[in-house]
Amino acid sequence: MAQRRLSEQDLDDILLGAAVLGTGGGGEIAEGKARITEALAAGKSFVLVDPEDVPDDAVICTPYMLGALSDVSPDQDPAYARLPRATRNPLLLAYDRFQEHLGRKFHGVVACELGGSNTAAAFYCAAMNGHVIVDGDPSGRAVPEIQHTTYNLAGLAPGDLVLANAFGERFVFENVHDDHRAEDIARALAIASCNDIAAIDHALPMGTLRHALIGGTISKSLELGRAMRGSRNDGTDLAEVIADTGSGTVVFRGSVTDCASRTDTGFTVGEFTLANDRGETYRIAFKNENMCGFLNYAVSATIPDLICVLDLERHEPVTNPNVRIGAQVAVVVLPAPDAFLTPEGLALFGPAYAGLSHEYQPFWREGRS
Repeated sequence: MAQRRLSEQDLDDILLGAAVLGTGGGGEIAEGKARITEALAAGKSFVLVDPEDVPDDAVICTPYMLGALSDVSPDQDPAYARLPRATRNPLLLAYDRFQEHLGRKFHGVVACELGGSNTAAAFYCAAMNGHVIVDGDPSGRAVPEIQHTTYNLAGLAPGDLVLANAFGERFVFENVHDDHRAEDIARALAIASCNDIAAIDHALPMGTLRHALIGGTISKSLELGRAMRGSRNDGTDLAEVIADTGSGTVVFRGSVTDCASRTDTGFTVGEFTLANDRGETYRIAFKNENMCGFLNYAVSATIPDLICVLDLERHEPVTNPNVRIGAQVAVVVLPAPDAFLTPEGLALFGPAYAGLSHEYQPFWREGRS
């Protein structure tokens, strides 16, 4: 694949598939679609390229939104109500400022993760600037913190970090030491920006980035989205379709009995419980993304594997904390990217991060359903 211009249907399918791989995080599909619709209405194109087809000296950046669902809107909070509002999207404000800072144009973008909104955030920046979208990302799923990427595992520092918020404020941080430090900076500014901020990092030559990317993840999202659309049209079992397409396992089916969530230090955290007619329960704890699942109180699945929840009535992935009490859902566990299954990957984003002493066990390989 040298270059591929994505159709509107392709884009819808990609966001749908990315939302599945987002495991409850990665933002809302509606937000992603709004950005795509704006760019298409402006006559912009979305061009997907293989990482191998990007010149080594081309500078690629990673744009994203960071934060959590806020308890109140900026207009309702006196701390923010007095502030002016930016007339330009914060993603574009950050993109423009970063190019000014570098003194050169970007060639294209890499999505920081897969999700209904954050994948579209990168797409939007590329399309609005006539730049390309690289078919890959450094997460292979959605993740809660900046350091949970193959960039970090490969030892690539974020370099400079540029952020912008809805109030028109732009922040430039030079020579950020590592992704952990970038997370601390960006999270603090997100909290100070009503839990929502645009950020761009890892603006590096493709020759430097290429080895640190998980290739083909946008194409994988497209494949999953098409499979979901086909399942809806054909009336086939959505959970089985996703499990088959993603090489995973259906681990539970049931109805939602309760859900509790809160905003905590810039994250959406909580849990929800499912029950079936056999008296079994399945509880999922989340921190933006689904962290771990418990079948009848025993650990069933954990990060880095992908714990994906599907609304079988609405035929769509469930994002946190938007779980409907009484909804009929299925839990599908998909395999983690290989990079996160190494000792270094598991130390970075394994059961211990979710607060468990449980040793990682790849449940999806057991073939149970």
